[in-house]
Amino acid sequence: MAPTEGNAASGTVVFTQQEGSLKVTVNLSGFAPGSSHGFHVHETGDCSAPDGSSAGGHYNPEGHDHDMPPDAPRHAGDMGNIAADADGNVSQEMTFTNISLENANAIVGKAVIVHANLDDGGQPTGNAGARLACGVIQLETAETAPEAAAEESASDEETMAP
Repeated sequence: MAPTEGNAASGTVVFTQQEGSLKVTVNLSGFAPGSSHGFHVHETGDCSAPDGSSAGGHYNPEGHDHDMPPDAPRHAGDMGNIAADADGNVSQEMTFTNISLENANAIVGKAVIVHANLDDGGQPTGNAGARLACGVIQLETAETAPEAAAEESASDEETMAP
């Protein structure tokens, strides 16, 4: 994830498909110490606008009202809040059953957004404020995986060594 204009929040969010659920692993930095932030999947995989607005609204294919996990029904993209530690870092794992990487409510090609404020569960979108960071959700392939790139470089060097 990359910060929106004027913000410092960045890092990675990894979605891992499991049997019947989707695990979300969040590792971000650049937040105010002890702060909490709304965390949502948005409808468009576009982070080109300086303020993140190009990502559109919450991903909501079934037309539900906004709510907080684990309550249902809710927007498919409603993932609740993340909380920064005393150093401004977020390291958090959560699991959802209403979204996936494939089939119904697939989020590949959507955006994940971290908002400036706590999502209070209010209507229509949780009053979470501005967008601090944006990232496009994409499948990792051998070409895009950092480990694969490092291994490829290492094997190239070994092949070229005398």
